[in-house]
Amino acid sequence: MSGTPIQHQYPDDLSHCYGCGKNNEHGLHIESRWDGEQGIARFTPRPEHIALPGYVYGGLLASLVDCHGVATAAAAAAGDGEGPQRYVTASLHVDFLRPTPLGPELTLRARLVERRGRKVVVEVEIQALDELRARGQVVAAPMPSTMAPE
Repeated sequence: MSGTPIQHQYPDDLSHCYGCGKNNEHGLHIESRWDGEQGIARFTPRPEHIALPGYVYGGLLASLVDCHGVATAAAAAAGDGEGPQRYVTASLHVDFLRPTPLGPELTLRARLVERRGRKVVVEVEIQALDELRARGQVVAAPMPSTMAPE
């Protein structure tokens, strides 16, 4: 598995995402790594990620699915050894399977499910305390040139 997070391989001018941007000092700083078959990330929710006492806010889990899924799509689609192209979310779906405890580290695993032309479909699972807590699907697409900074 690569030691450098996928998100740290994006150009600096495309690294401001609240979820995973290394250049966003207030962001979550999600770091996904590609092992050639799946994307893996770990994230420990902070106290401010609370929904109800003792549990993680569902919006945080959706953000984790989103950023980890898009990064995994970029890594899976790269394959040319030049580093991942920046992908963006075309669709996001999350199923909350059971409450996610606030405090323990979360493990995220993502895998490529399908390619639909230029789009990549990725499934993401989030576990806490060795139990599946949420599952999601991201459809990611190469970032349109109209989104590129000038």
